[in-house]
Amino acid sequence: MKSFNLPERDDVVAAPERLPGNGHGSPASESRLFIGSLDRGYDAVLRSGFDFLGRSGKIGPQDRVVIKPNLTYPTYSRGVMTSPAAVEALVRYLKDYTSHITVCEADSGGYNPFSMNEVFRATGLNVMAQRYGIRLINLSEERAERVMAPAGFRKVAVPTPTILLEETDLFITVPVPKVHMNTVISVALKNQWGTIQRPAERLRLHPYFKEVVTFLNSIYSRTIAVVDGKFGLTRSGPLRGDPVELNWVIVCDDFYQTDAVVAQILGYRPDDVPYLSWGLKRRPKRDLVCNTDWRAFCAEPFYLKRAWTDYPGLLAFRSRPLAYLAYQSPLARALHWLLYRFREPFY
Repeated sequence: MKSFNLPERDDVVAAPERLPGNGHGSPASESRLFIGSLDRGYDAVLRSGFDFLGRSGKIGPQDRVVIKPNLTYPTYSRGVMTSPAAVEALVRYLKDYTSHITVCEADSGGYNPFSMNEVFRATGLNVMAQRYGIRLINLSEERAERVMAPAGFRKVAVPTPTILLEETDLFITVPVPKVHMNTVISVALKNQWGTIQRPAERLRLHPYFKEVVTFLNSIYSRTIAVVDGKFGLTRSGPLRGDPVELNWVIVCDDFYQTDAVVAQILGYRPDDVPYLSWGLKRRPKRDLVCNTDWRAFCAEPFYLKRAWTDYPGLLAFRSRPLAYLAYQSPLARALHWLLYRFREPFY
């Protein structure tokens, strides 16, 4: 078992010895992160990972567990989406402890949305849910509350599914490690952006991304990240890029620690990721204890190469007036028609 004071190596930046926690009330003295190879399959590494977490990994028979995978494409795509096999293995593990399990995701697709119900069918998750007797829900169809997230000198309304606020004892996010054209990387913290119920609302909130995603990750009573590192995505993300086989899984009881470690595994410093750097500075500090030296899992550094057609979206992501112009104004449809004269549709 390794504490987080590993010696630096020229090609990897060691994360700080003390990193912020996940913001749930009074911080514990430490966070715990397990990383293991998938050589023996998902079941073995998940069991070892939850065992390593100790108290934070314990699940009781009455615990209501919600699993949030990353399902951002109409059909399964390596490095883009959480593997259905990873979701099923996690459900299989949880069923040993509780029968109150829900897998959830909201409609996706940005300016060109698609139904998550269709994705459930295309990936076989609907059949899996029936086989294990668990709930599979489309968050876009669930009751929600409009909660107010601080964003600079103002507050913005964020529609948040009631199930996550009132009916969840343990929230497990299951992302994939990938680069992202707007946020540099997308891992545990970013995955909760998909809990905002409708794609149009996510687009509206893009200029407040770092504040809103930090807020979203502060509303859960208890959280665990399970990073499906079977494949990652380099060059371009979140939907189009080059899949890379990584063959590992991370289980961690702190989303910020998870993203700081994964960023470095992919070749980035935490400070290279604006939303992560911003959030880390605002979290209570906690020590990180790892089961092993995670740097042994570092691959050839990932990279982000934007096409010129990616920059209109990036500018709208960063600017409130441009976000309105691109997504809500009377000119929005015409501007997207013009853009897609040059850019190949994602799906």
